[in-house]
Amino acid sequence: MSNPLLSSFDTPFRTPPFHLIKNDHYLPAVESLIESTKEEIEKIILNGEPATFENTIEALENTGRGLDAVAEIFFNLNSAETNDEMQQLAVEISPKLTEFNNEIMQNVKLFARVKAVYDQKKDLKLDAEQSMLLTKTYKGFIRSGANLSGKDKDRFREISMELSKTTLKFGENVLAETNGFELVLDNEDDLSGIPTGIKVQAAAAAKEAGHEGKWLFSLHAPSYIPFVEYADKRELREKMYRAFASKAFKGEHDNQNLVIQIVKLRAELAELLGYKTYADYKLEERMAESPSRVTSFLEELLTKSLDKAQSEVAEIKKFIKEQGDDIELERWDWAYYAQKLKKSKFDINDEMLRPYFKLESSLDGIFITARKLFGLQFVENKGIPVYHKDVKAYEVKDENGNHVSVFYADFFPRKGKRGGAWMTSFRGQWKDATDHRPVVSIVCNFTPPSEDKPSLLTYDEVNTLFHEFGHALHGMLANGKYKSLSGTSVFWDFVELPSQIMENWLEEKECLDLFARHYETGEPIPQELVQKIKDSSKFHAAYQTVRQLTFGMMDMAWHSIDKNADIKDVVDFESVATAKTELFNKVEGTCLSTQFSHIFHGGYGAGYYSYKWAEVLDADAFSLFKEKGIFDKATADSFKENILSKGGSEHPMVLYKRFRGQEPTIDALLERSGLK
Repeated sequence: MSNPLLSSFDTPFRTPPFHLIKNDHYLPAVESLIESTKEEIEKIILNGEPATFENTIEALENTGRGLDAVAEIFFNLNSAETNDEMQQLAVEISPKLTEFNNEIMQNVKLFARVKAVYDQKKDLKLDAEQSMLLTKTYKGFIRSGANLSGKDKDRFREISMELSKTTLKFGENVLAETNGFELVLDNEDDLSGIPTGIKVQAAAAAKEAGHEGKWLFSLHAPSYIPFVEYADKRELREKMYRAFASKAFKGEHDNQNLVIQIVKLRAELAELLGYKTYADYKLEERMAESPSRVTSFLEELLTKSLDKAQSEVAEIKKFIKEQGDDIELERWDWAYYAQKLKKSKFDINDEMLRPYFKLESSLDGIFITARKLFGLQFVENKGIPVYHKDVKAYEVKDENGNHVSVFYADFFPRKGKRGGAWMTSFRGQWKDATDHRPVVSIVCNFTPPSEDKPSLLTYDEVNTLFHEFGHALHGMLANGKYKSLSGTSVFWDFVELPSQIMENWLEEKECLDLFARHYETGEPIPQELVQKIKDSSKFHAAYQTVRQLTFGMMDMAWHSIDKNADIKDVVDFESVATAKTELFNKVEGTCLSTQFSHIFHGGYGAGYYSYKWAEVLDADAFSLFKEKGIFDKATADSFKENILSKGGSEHPMVLYKRFRGQEPTIDALLERSGLK
């Protein structure tokens, strides 16, 4: 049987041949490509010439292209279009790749050649990108245990293998819990307060699940969020909240032990490498540089936001009393009364905005924004294979018609897709004799269309679209020589700048006028509604800031322990870590940590603070666009040249100062958030 993963991809732009790939192709391909990559590595080691930048560092950078391609396809689909068989394959494939990576990074002879080049660094006359590659390669070996020996090296490998399994299992449990809950209603009175469009979607979901004539709500965001915002029946909001907040905190998918295992393994790994904590280990390769600096940053933001956040909570409590509701504010009440108060204060809510944000129009809007800023054109290409019928593929061209990238858009929730939204790559960008252009994707879980209406997005969903598209731009506009430094391969607390800055355009009428039109009448979004968006943009900004700080502080606490920490209870640990940010009564039977996929399954361990860190950068950066004009060509060209195209080829602060002319300050963020 031929294996399409072991042949050149005979598809437009060499995109993955999804239509040919079967699950039983993955494992043989991975095993075969591990062996061929070993042969590539062996050639470098056996090279009789003295180690040079070209024959060692660049040669190593160029190994394993085929293996990378297969791994990218497999793990991307395991997040976006998985099934039981793929999840079982992941349990086999992930440890194999971890073991292989450890074998490379702890190869004594290979490291000797890398070190020989690194020791000559000052005399090599490398350009900035070459110098960064050399430094990153050398430090990568050190941080992967190359200097360890004997039992320590063996233990490092064991830990790496265990982490590959435990983090994978963590994510599978969260997905299973998300998919496993259904609230099926058969009494229309239970739908009181819920907008018609949401009820139609719930009826369609029920029909698809075999509950004809009923309404089904799930824990996927497009279903869960409007339910807790609009459902009048408090006991049902509580039921939904408790289900959501107890994900992976019970039964066969309980993640409590996995949380403790993961943090202790990470702490032990860091200690083996000579670091005090896992946070110290991770932050060495971040703009923030140290746990103390992150803690100071989070504490400063908490100081500036907590009083106002408490005032916002007090305002909601007062509003509840004014509504004549004799209840004590609980977590399942917050979204419900917050949207009512927002409607009262600003005469605006999600349902007023949805008609102007048809998905297709919103996507056109981000495409037009990208064209005006960066000269990009997006042309749908139905000849490019996709992995699900809902996915659309586009060829991206520059203003001269040259090929830039392939872009996939995958927007609707389904059983095989994990929750949330993310950008990813099926192929990064690099140059040899050819400029190998990237293949990128954004994956979201937006409100799907119903039988009588197209997909109409909430403002937050459009914001998510702009955010993830910013990441995609970072990938699509990559223009580096080395794949490992290209596109989004940057310091973790810098990677959110391109995504978060794009959100700013969504508050500007000049941008909204490009695409925000009523899906039935074609009328542009009224100026008064745009003004209401701007006026309400600071609504509960302090509360949202404190909520983000809760996650950031929890993350830092988990990753600041040592390997011998006596953690008896996940909830108790979590409560202590977040005590300063607590704004509500504790709800028994719920836990954030067990579903905190960003840090225990994704790559944000000891890095969740980066969202707030990047907000400082994006607010400061966008202030220049505001000063010069939000579509000012010179400013956009500078951002493209110094930020989007450079990837991780230089230190991010060097790149940022080249664009902005100065280091960022917190002032623009405080002003934008109403905290100044």
